[in-house]
Amino acid sequence: MKTLLLSLAFLLPLHAEEILIYPNGAPGSEGKTGEEIVKKSGGGELMISNVHKPSITPYLPAADKATGVAVIVAPGGGHSILCVTHEGSNVAEWLAEHGIAAFVLKYRLAKEEGSTYTVDDHAVPDMQQAIRLIRSRAAEWHIRPDAVGVMGFSAGGEVCALSSMKFAADKSDRPDFQALIYPGRSNRIVPLAESPPAFLAASSNDRPDISEGLTKVYLDFKAAKVPVELHLYSGGGHGFGYRPGRTSPESQWIVRFEDWLKERKFLGPSGS
Repeated sequence: MKTLLLSLAFLLPLHAEEILIYPNGAPGSEGKTGEEIVKKSGGGELMISNVHKPSITPYLPAADKATGVAVIVAPGGGHSILCVTHEGSNVAEWLAEHGIAAFVLKYRLAKEEGSTYTVDDHAVPDMQQAIRLIRSRAAEWHIRPDAVGVMGFSAGGEVCALSSMKFAADKSDRPDFQALIYPGRSNRIVPLAESPPAFLAASSNDRPDISEGLTKVYLDFKAAKVPVELHLYSGGGHGFGYRPGRTSPESQWIVRFEDWLKERKFLGPSGS
């Protein structure tokens, strides 16, 4: 896999414009000036590391399709890279095409070599800041402030889950819903009575801490009386994400997610 030092804005679709979530620099990243590293797989999918300037990249639906719902998408990668294609831009493009504003989050990485960041002190605050930023610009982006949710894959799922457990007293950074797709370290997910509704998806042939751990998480949500839905597919393994054109059962999780948003009344019967 060849390492490319490329501009993410160049690699992503033209309609995607990256926005720094800390215009004056991210707390804890002072003095870090290294460029982001972008690796491109043989299949053309992108992976990013060395993130010191957390950002969101908006994918906004056409005005005639906009539903007012927004989802912040947190790619996975074991906290050492961000898999920004099949767990990022692919997902965001699908959501935007279905009237849902999507924002791909680049958060700081706690486990890449030499990192001084932690999940709780840097990655989670990055998500919280993204939520506040999107709500502050809700009118501009035609988003309902009470319909801003988070979606995370693997390590990104951990970030989303923790962000849905730890929020300010005024709830300015509390997500309105959470979608945890094969979330990492599921033992850290402790639903509270005030946790937002949860959509869970994974494969039964994923590693045990996810395939079995997520069933416990589902029961914990039920015990906390938090609305929850679980999709556990027989195949797919870890990291299936979303790749256009695939028709395997686990690849349809994103359609089930849209159905769930309708069931929860975030979307109308026809997705509008």
